[in-house]
Amino acid sequence: MSATEIGPRIPLGAWIESGVDWVTDAFGVLFDLVRTILVASFDAAETLLTSPPWWVVVAVLSALAFWAKGWRLGVGALLGFVVVLGVDQWDNAMASLALVLVASFIALAIGIPLGVWAARDDRVSATVRPVLDFMQTMPAFVYLIPVVVVFRAGVAPGLVATIIFALAPGVRFTELGIRQVDREVVEAGHAFGAPPGRILRQIQMPLAMPTIMAGVNQVIMLSLSMVVISGLAGTRGLGREVVSALSTIDIALGFEAGLAVVILAIYLDRITSALASRSPVARALQATAAR
Repeated sequence: MSATEIGPRIPLGAWIESGVDWVTDAFGVLFDLVRTILVASFDAAETLLTSPPWWVVVAVLSALAFWAKGWRLGVGALLGFVVVLGVDQWDNAMASLALVLVASFIALAIGIPLGVWAARDDRVSATVRPVLDFMQTMPAFVYLIPVVVVFRAGVAPGLVATIIFALAPGVRFTELGIRQVDREVVEAGHAFGAPPGRILRQIQMPLAMPTIMAGVNQVIMLSLSMVVISGLAGTRGLGREVVSALSTIDIALGFEAGLAVVILAIYLDRITSALASRSPVARALQATAAR
């Protein structure tokens, strides 16, 4: 039975398209400003990663891995980046890393304060939760359609789609971490006369930091997962290489670009996980578990 036999078709798609056209016309100047800021941020991050000689960047990234988790991760990072260089994907990998860093920073700058607000106000939490559910369940490809219309092809739509896709874990994990803080500890802070802002900074945030860092890890991983999809919008980096390989059935190029994505994913995952375990609360929990 077709939809026309049941009743008139709901022109939901046409309504959405009209709404996007209206928003584009009404806020075109604002979108141009946002596009300029996003492109400038990406260009600055990409320049920072690609201007120095490759061995300097590899040394810095490997040293960061060594500091975060020891010599095994440091050596693994060194070997991984040498492989990326060997398959001639260094510049593309650094462009993708710049995309991930900029998108993750913006997503966390929005998500963590919003998560704190949701943890302190049940009405905000009830309002935000269905929006986050929608953002997480909507296919990532769908995000690209309106953002390409609004921001035009290039870096900006890829960044916006990545931010939307990766925002939810930052909010959810921050809210969860703060809500899990023992109420008796918070009440003790109130009993000593500490204002709410100080309780948040010195009690709730430090105790929630392991959970918040888990959210940071998820934000970065989701941002990296958008690398390939953002290549459809013309974003520079490994995503464009994968899209090119797919369109030309180039198995060699697809495997090399995909391997570079995997190496970046492992590196970023291990770094953020190691940094989460270095917080004072995480160390205290590890010491307690070891007894």
